[in-house]
Amino acid sequence: MKQYYKERFEAFRRMSFTLSTLMEVNEVLETIRDEEKKLIPSAFEVCVLLLDAGAPKYTKPLQCALHDRPVNCLQCKRNRTAVQKAIRRQKGSLISKSEPITRKDGKVVHTGPEAAIPVFVGEEIVAVINVVAAPGSRFSKKDFYLMRDISELAGINILRGRKQWEITQDKIRISSMLSHLSPFVPKSVRQIVENNPELLDKEKIEKEVSVLFLDLESSTRLFADNSEIEANRFIENFFSSLIDPIYRSGGEINETAGDGLMIIFQDGSARANAVNAVKAALDIKEKCRDYNLHQKKEIPAVTVNMGLNSGTVLLGMSRFKGTIETRMTFTATGSVTNLAARLADLAGGGEILIGPSTEALIRGSWPTVSKGRKELKNIEQPVQVYALEQGPELE
Repeated sequence: MKQYYKERFEAFRRMSFTLSTLMEVNEVLETIRDEEKKLIPSAFEVCVLLLDAGAPKYTKPLQCALHDRPVNCLQCKRNRTAVQKAIRRQKGSLISKSEPITRKDGKVVHTGPEAAIPVFVGEEIVAVINVVAAPGSRFSKKDFYLMRDISELAGINILRGRKQWEITQDKIRISSMLSHLSPFVPKSVRQIVENNPELLDKEKIEKEVSVLFLDLESSTRLFADNSEIEANRFIENFFSSLIDPIYRSGGEINETAGDGLMIIFQDGSARANAVNAVKAALDIKEKCRDYNLHQKKEIPAVTVNMGLNSGTVLLGMSRFKGTIETRMTFTATGSVTNLAARLADLAGGGEILIGPSTEALIRGSWPTVSKGRKELKNIEQPVQVYALEQGPELE
């Protein structure tokens, strides 16, 4: 048993580290499957069967050793004797000789013993780990302990992956709702077409800008507590109320981004762009306060997180070509934009987070608080982050 505890510790350490970085359900399922195969020598194939009826929406077929092509385990394993027994008894089950598998090409694959271990979250079974052994082999006592241990680790990670998928779907839905705020041909493009049409074919240019990202917090709750029509009406009304403060400060809604907006400030000097972006952010924050005060009680309070960064970007036309037509937009690309987006992701509770370049440009005009150096997704080095506080303007 001493060897078992060592293997158990090593397996938990490997899986905990790997699973903590994964967001997609399929990646979680593959990690669990690979770890089981590594720990149980007799395992011919391992499947994690999700009991959620909606699972086919957020998982894709995996290559199974028992089949000649990728399959969805929900379709081929759900009704196997060992799995049904584990669900019915709500504990691990073992079949000494399991049913063979008939593949799509007609070939019959014979199997040996089969085990099924329920995966619990609280009192609910959310999945079953199904381990099929090769013919002539058997499971040891240690194998069952390891199966049980991995099932305990699997539940919360499966739910986390499903939650991430739900959040992504909400972002897609809100982005679709907000698309009317980002015209098919933005203002910058219309001006180029009217005044300098030759610029449409020019390469992007380097220019000093400020980029502001808005991100609606807790959008999942909005869809959970309200009908699609009510949520759509709420999103449209709220974001429409932000158009005036954005344009008043010289910003241009460039793109809808998930459940928020990307806004570019590029008409003035580097400092003027940063100042205008801050004014817009503070104006938006004030709009949120007013909106919450006058909103119906059944509608959740609005919280908008913001990320703002300044610097040199590649500014110009981007073309998205389809088979029917081409969409053209005037956008800012590069590390400055990427950092602004990451700051919006990091912000919480209505924060306005700004990068070091913006902080330097507005220093002395608005109070800021250092949040320390932060590790941000897709940013190689830690970044010094500041939070903007509303205070007296010295301009």
